Amino acid sequence: MNPAVAAGLQIALVVAVLALAYVPLGDYMARVYTTDSGTQWKDLRIESLIYRLCRIDPRSEQTWFGYAASVLGFSLASALFLYLLQRVQGVLPFGNGLGGVSPAVAFNTAISFVANTNWQSYVPETTMSHLTQSAGLAVQNFVSAAVGMSVAVALIRGLVRVGRGGEIGNFWVDLVRGTLRILLPLAFVIALILLSQGVIQSYRSGFTATGLDGQTLTTALAPVASQEAIKELGTNGGGILAANSAHPFENPTPISNIVEILAILLIPVALTRTFGTMIGNRKQGLTVLAVMTALFGTLLAVTLAAESGTRGVAANAAGAMMEGKEVRFGIPGSALFAVATTGTSTGAVNSAHDSMSPLGGGAVLLNMLLGEIAPGGVGTGLYGMLVLAMIAVFVGGLLVGRTPEFLGKKLGRREITLAALSVLVMPALVLTGTAITVILSSTTGYLGNSGDPGTPSAIHGFSEVLYAFTSASNNNGSAFGGLTVTSDWFQASLGMCMLLGRFLPIVFVLALAGSLATQRRTPAGAGTLPTTGVAFAGLLTGTTVLVAALTFFPALALGPIAEALQ
Repeated sequence: MNPAVAAGLQIALVVAVLALAYVPLGDYMARVYTTDSGTQWKDLRIESLIYRLCRIDPRSEQTWFGYAASVLGFSLASALFLYLLQRVQGVLPFGNGLGGVSPAVAFNTAISFVANTNWQSYVPETTMSHLTQSAGLAVQNFVSAAVGMSVAVALIRGLVRVGRGGEIGNFWVDLVRGTLRILLPLAFVIALILLSQGVIQSYRSGFTATGLDGQTLTTALAPVASQEAIKELGTNGGGILAANSAHPFENPTPISNIVEILAILLIPVALTRTFGTMIGNRKQGLTVLAVMTALFGTLLAVTLAAESGTRGVAANAAGAMMEGKEVRFGIPGSALFAVATTGTSTGAVNSAHDSMSPLGGGAVLLNMLLGEIAPGGVGTGLYGMLVLAMIAVFVGGLLVGRTPEFLGKKLGRREITLAALSVLVMPALVLTGTAITVILSSTTGYLGNSGDPGTPSAIHGFSEVLYAFTSASNNNGSAFGGLTVTSDWFQASLGMCMLLGRFLPIVFVLALAGSLATQRRTPAGAGTLPTTGVAFAGLLTGTTVLVAALTFFPALALGPIAEALQ
C-alpha cells in the first residue's frame, strides 16, 4: 500500500473512533465528577467501603490549600511505599530471582511513576520483579492519572462556582471516582482487546528456546496486557519490557498499535467535552479541542513529511527513514505514535526517537516544549490549556484596555501571577538542567554522541540532553537513545525535574482554582473578549506557539535546527 494512503487511513480511523467516543465519554466523565447534591451519583458499594476504611467524608469539600495538601500528601506516601517496595523486592514473593533495586534507581523510579512520568533508567526484565511491577508500578499508573484528572476538574469547579468559600471539591472522592469509574473499566476493555491481538499476560519469569544458530535464548515474560492498557490510557508510558511498545509482546500487530494510540488520546480529547459540559457551554470545549487539533495536526504533518523522505545512503536504499522503526508499523504508524505520545505525557514509544530525522526528532521535541497540551496528558493537558487560555485572555484584555475576564471571572494580578508561574516552571527546569549538564565535564562521557563543537555528532549529543530534561520536566518519559542516564547526576537531576515539573504546576493551578472559586460572576459586556470561535482559537494558538518560540528557539537552534541544516 502507498505510504500516503496508509497514513491517511490510520489517521482517519483514529479520528473516527475519537469522534464516536467524544460525546458519551465526555458527558459520562462530567457526571462522574459532578458533586452538587442534586446530580451527585450514589456511591458504589466499594467506594463507600473505601471511604469508611480511610475515614473520608464524601460530603465534605476542601479549599485549594486542603486539596493541594491532600495531593502532595498522597503522592509522598505513594513515593515512599514504591521506593520501599523496590528496595525489599528480593525477599518478597514473585521476585523472579531478582534482588533489591539500588537506592539511586529506586529513588528515580519512585518519583517517576508517582509523577506520571514513567522515565525508566533501568531494564525492566532484569530489575523489577512481577510483584513490584503489579503492586507498585501498575497501581501508580492508575492513581497518578487519577490525580491529574482530579486537578483538572478542580480548576473547572473554580471557574464554575460563584462566590463560595473557595471550596473546589474533595480530592479523595475525585481520586476514588476517577480510578474506579473511569480508568478501571476502560483499562479492562482495552486489555481484552490487546489480549485478542496477542499481547501476553503471564506471571512466569520467562522461557528458553533454541535459536536458528543453535544458541539457547531466554525470553522474559510478564503480565503485560493488564499494564499495557493503563500504561497508554493513563498517559503513563513506562514499559514492562525494555523495548516498550516496539516489543512484539507489548504491541504485536498494526491493530494493537492503533488501539494503543487511541488509548493514549481517548481521555485527553474527551476531557474537553467534560469541560464544556461542566461549565454549561460546550462551545468552550470545542474551541479548546480545535486548538489542540490544530497543533497536533501540524506537528503530525511535519513528522510524517520528515520521516517519509530520504536522508543518507540507508534511507535512500529503504525509500524512507526506516532506521529504528518496526517494519510491522512502518513510517505512518511510527510517526502517528510518536506525535501522540509526545503530544500527551505518555512517553511510550514504538520506534527509536533517536533514529528519527533531525526535523522529525525536532518536531516531537517541540511537541513536548509546547507544554504537552495537544491534547496533553490525562488532566494535565486540559488544565495546561486552560491556563494558557487565561494568559491569552490577559493579552487580549491589554489590547482593548479592559480587565481580562475568562468565563465571567476577572483575571487580576493574583490570577495572572499564578497562571504565569504555572507556565514558567517547565522552561526553567528544562533550560537550567540542560545548561548545567552540558557544561559539566563529568557528563560528556555519558553522551553516545559527542565530538568537536559544531560537528553533527556533538549537535546530536546536545539534542539528546535537551530531550532528556524536556521529557523529565514535562512528565513525559520518552527519551532519545544514546544517552546513559544511570549516573548519580542524571538520577538526581532528572528525578528533581520530574518532581518539580509535576507538583509545582499542580499547586499553582489549585491556588488559581481557589482564587477563581471565591469570585462572583461578572456579566459579559461590550468589551468582553469572546472565548469561543475562530478568533479566540487563533489567539490561543498564537499565544501557545509564541510562548514556546520565544523560550526555546535558542536551544532548538543549537540542537535539532542546526542538525537539520548540516
